[in-house]
Amino acid sequence: MAAEVEPKNATSETLTATVVGGSGFAGGELLRLLAGHPNFDLAGATSREYAGKSVGSVHPNLRGTDLRFSDPADLDSVDVLFAATPHGVSMAQIDDFYEAADTVVDLSADFRLNTQAQYDEWYDGHDASEYLDEAVYALPELHREELPGSSLVAAGGCNATATILGLYPLFDGGLLSGDEQIVADVKVGSSEGGATASKAGSHAERSGVVRPYAPTGHRHEAEIEQELGASVSFSAHAVDMVRGAAATCHVFPDGPVSKGDLWSAFRGAYDDEPFVRLQSGGSGVYRYPEPKAVAGTNYAEVGFELDPSNERIVVFSAIDNLVKGTAGQAVHAANLALGFEETAGLDFQGLHPVGSP
Repeated sequence: MAAEVEPKNATSETLTATVVGGSGFAGGELLRLLAGHPNFDLAGATSREYAGKSVGSVHPNLRGTDLRFSDPADLDSVDVLFAATPHGVSMAQIDDFYEAADTVVDLSADFRLNTQAQYDEWYDGHDASEYLDEAVYALPELHREELPGSSLVAAGGCNATATILGLYPLFDGGLLSGDEQIVADVKVGSSEGGATASKAGSHAERSGVVRPYAPTGHRHEAEIEQELGASVSFSAHAVDMVRGAAATCHVFPDGPVSKGDLWSAFRGAYDDEPFVRLQSGGSGVYRYPEPKAVAGTNYAEVGFELDPSNERIVVFSAIDNLVKGTAGQAVHAANLALGFEETAGLDFQGLHPVGSP
């Protein structure tokens, strides 16, 4: 069962924050969230490419923000530094980040995994492995107790976040031991690829596709297995939407599982969670988790169906990959790490109807 929503002794103080790598999609989302946060004074945003230009010239939704990008080599001292940089940057500059801020929240993959051996297997090693022990994985639904006071917070990958949130109640509720066969398939929008242009991401190539781009060996698989303690066969598809990640997981339990067991497990895991909604069947068009229903929000929707004919559990989960899967998760975790109200700066609903999310 999750802890109470509001942390004990929540503070109303205001802290200064800067976003390193603020010109990308994740950085822009961080700037949007921090600009409206009651406890953060957004003091800076960096970009090598756009140094000196206004934030609104890159992120048109932020044209009213009175802030210009600065060069990342010139970091001013702040209370909290959010790093929205490509993989490899944060591990190379973590000492510089700590010189500039007491708390570092990293959105890259640099501190998500627990050991050097994992980075040797899934990435290209790690240049600052001495920091891995102090990093806390940013999913509050799993790590709420470890986050308060943490000085290094590592936001999870969007595909991993969607998959973990869908499967976690089955482990937390004792319905799975970790030895079962689990297959996860994620459909993700184009914003996951970032703001840098690529041939595969051009409109002509991306429009209308359901394209397998990582049938096996996706790096987010390492996070999923680390957080759930089980082997998961993972595949990812690029689909024709901008925002969103939807995971469909097929689970084959060793013993009988009833619909009541599933409801108990999911309610037990998420009934007290401020940013997880259960959506499993019922009536209407959106009967199961759907990225359109959470676009622009920090909510995750999770649901399930039981298939008695082949003893299979089908689990669904949906998030906005840029919010719950990246920037919103980082802010949520930072709220807990710093003693702010858990939902501060994030308690907003989405829009309906919307176009391609």
